[in-house]
Amino acid sequence: MGAGHSHTPQGHADPTPQALVARKKANLILAAILIPLTLLTLVAMALLWPSGSKEGITLASPYAAAPGVTFDTGKIQRVVTGSCMDALAPEQAGTDAAPQQGSECTFAFTDPDKGGNPVKVVINPDVAKSHGVKAGDNIRYLNLSKVQGAEAQGTPAYVFVDFVRTLPIIFLAVLYAAVVIAVARWRGLRALIGLVGAYGVLVSFMLPGLVEGKPPLLLALVGSTVIMIGVLYFAHGFSARTSTALLGTMFGLAITALLAAWATDAANLAGVGSHDSATLANISGNISISGIILCGLIISGLGVLNDVTITQSSAVWELWELAPETSARQLFTSAMRIGRDHIASTVYTIAFAYAGAALPVLILVMLYERPLGDALTSAELSEEVIRTLVGSVGLVLAIPVTTLIAVLVVKATGIKALGGVAGTARGTGGSTAVVPDADPDVDSDDAFAAAPAGRRGRRAAARD
Repeated sequence: MGAGHSHTPQGHADPTPQALVARKKANLILAAILIPLTLLTLVAMALLWPSGSKEGITLASPYAAAPGVTFDTGKIQRVVTGSCMDALAPEQAGTDAAPQQGSECTFAFTDPDKGGNPVKVVINPDVAKSHGVKAGDNIRYLNLSKVQGAEAQGTPAYVFVDFVRTLPIIFLAVLYAAVVIAVARWRGLRALIGLVGAYGVLVSFMLPGLVEGKPPLLLALVGSTVIMIGVLYFAHGFSARTSTALLGTMFGLAITALLAAWATDAANLAGVGSHDSATLANISGNISISGIILCGLIISGLGVLNDVTITQSSAVWELWELAPETSARQLFTSAMRIGRDHIASTVYTIAFAYAGAALPVLILVMLYERPLGDALTSAELSEEVIRTLVGSVGLVLAIPVTTLIAVLVVKATGIKALGGVAGTARGTGGSTAVVPDADPDVDSDDAFAAAPAGRRGRRAAARD
């Protein structure tokens, strides 16, 4: 019974010559589109590569210490509150620079990491009020004890600068990496390495290019495309589904870039509401604040755009593997039902992510009791609003385009045997299981094992 059926060792039906030709043709079409785009991107990157020169930049770094001043670290032993006059030496009292009588300051007795007696560090009033300091905190402070004339000017010898956050950040980074690798295994590890490479492109190419006045739109498009090519293929492997996701990502990236370029000009985003932007505008004539905003609008949507395209591409493949006889129209409709749910959740994700980052500004707007329309179009909030809208439009349009490309590719590369079934494998008890052909480019993690027997398969088994 059924002895005449031949199967591969894994139980997959051998591909038909027509299917092999279709698969090769689809892969060639993907390669014909992506290879020239990749080469063009790399050439543009080479032409736009910054020289690294900082000529014409005049920047007084707040982290540069004056002669005799050092940045030291230490651990707080105890915290006390007392008169601000206690921060001064006796000879400083009564000078014009001395604090007023009755004013209170917070002091942290700190053991220096480099050794020596505990020092009395003055804590900034805003830090003492908003967060506070406590025994056991590691802090960085300004050591002015060796500066000549500092005491005569009424300056405390030790002034709080910042907290030392090295250990908590390292702990969270290790925890994050461990969780990602434990759940996603090698693919998670590759994604983490790809993230490091992406930040390498950002730091070595895009940021210096903006400082040197390179065209921000081209800089953002080229840098973002290079990041997406590297991240997608490195994390997900070279496969038809990854190439499909990359095409959808490039489409969404192009839409986002065009909208960002238009919105930056039409909405007159000048960055005047940001202290950091004002600082950048004053250090060099080559730096364009609107160009930085434009670049930021494009970069901010990369992660979510990558997420929706790779998820949508994978959804099409999984749906087809469950029912390889499904028509292209039905496959597209089913995948778009998933895509619509993804659109809704992703729009919320973007909106709340930006709202969380802008909470201090939102609170101030609420306290000012400004009309909602005025607040949303103000210099403080308009950039966040436009970033949300531009990124959302790009990712929403990328979903149907990615779905359509994925459907076309998966139908072209799929195996079509007699009766429209992908292939058959004889199981125990004479049952027949439908087994879709595995794409040789897809990782083993993505290989589909076996689908339940279809109606035609059961009838064929009964006849045998």
